[in-house]
Amino acid sequence: MEYKDYYKIMGVAKDASQNEIKRAYRKLARKYHPDVSKESDAEERFKELGEAYEVLKDPEKRTAYDQLGANWQAGQQGFQPPPDWDAGFEFHGDSYTGGSAGAAGFSDFFESLFGHAGGFQSRPAGGQYQMRGEDSHAKVFIDLEDAYQGASRGLSLRSTVMGDDGRPQVKPRSLNVKIPKGVKAGQNIRLKGQGSPGIGGGSAGDLYLEIEFNPHSIYKVEGADVSLEVPISPWEAALGGKITIPTPSGAIDLKIPAQTSSGKKMRLKGRGIPAKQPGDFYVTLMIVLPDTLSAEEKSLYEALQQKSSHFNPRKKLGLGE
Repeated sequence: MEYKDYYKIMGVAKDASQNEIKRAYRKLARKYHPDVSKESDAEERFKELGEAYEVLKDPEKRTAYDQLGANWQAGQQGFQPPPDWDAGFEFHGDSYTGGSAGAAGFSDFFESLFGHAGGFQSRPAGGQYQMRGEDSHAKVFIDLEDAYQGASRGLSLRSTVMGDDGRPQVKPRSLNVKIPKGVKAGQNIRLKGQGSPGIGGGSAGDLYLEIEFNPHSIYKVEGADVSLEVPISPWEAALGGKITIPTPSGAIDLKIPAQTSSGKKMRLKGRGIPAKQPGDFYVTLMIVLPDTLSAEEKSLYEALQQKSSHFNPRKKLGLGE
């Protein structure tokens, strides 16, 4: 996927004010409108211009885009937004959904950043004086252990405000959030009244926090299931036995069957994330050797080699006896 430099497409500086962006769009839209332009690539340029304006006209999208694009250049291939690129960034109302219906048909680059499925609409119709505030949405990262135990955490969010110079600025805010036990990645925690303030005495909107997990050093998560790769010794694999392994809820004892091959997967039912429908915990056993072998250990392995000369682990590959 190609990274798109929306500032270059619109011919404005990265510190341009919102009014300067609006004027640049109007000028270029007249130049490249397919109904009047004589340029051979007018339709393509007009579509690209509309996509750039969809982002830069919205202070929240623009601020998020600026934070992402520091290490990329226009036309650079192989772009893939990291999963945490917008973590902690607070979007309000339509900004979260990717904007108006006119956004349909925009590039994969746009969709990868702002193409949130479903969306949330809270802006009331009509011109009523009393209006409920907009809901806001932010992605936050928590530790896997928080989902097992439940926790209270202090989280920092960033929202966009307009400065006196007509340019968007980032305003931080901190919240104390109760993480419910059993929450999964992709779920939303609703904080009532923590969205935008209402108008004319209307109630405040709500804040929805989309949960993701911080990368873990030993566990992998898929839905409510959690997996762990556990190293075992050759003699544990051959003879079986009981070993102690970690889980996010504490250490447990695991019985290894005799004659266990490397890569064997064991399922511990219900020991995944304790959601409404609990996940499972999967253990993959991997045989490992000591980093170094003493002369005596090497001799024992040589004796085993002689005793087990009938065993050919590659027989199924058609390599003979």
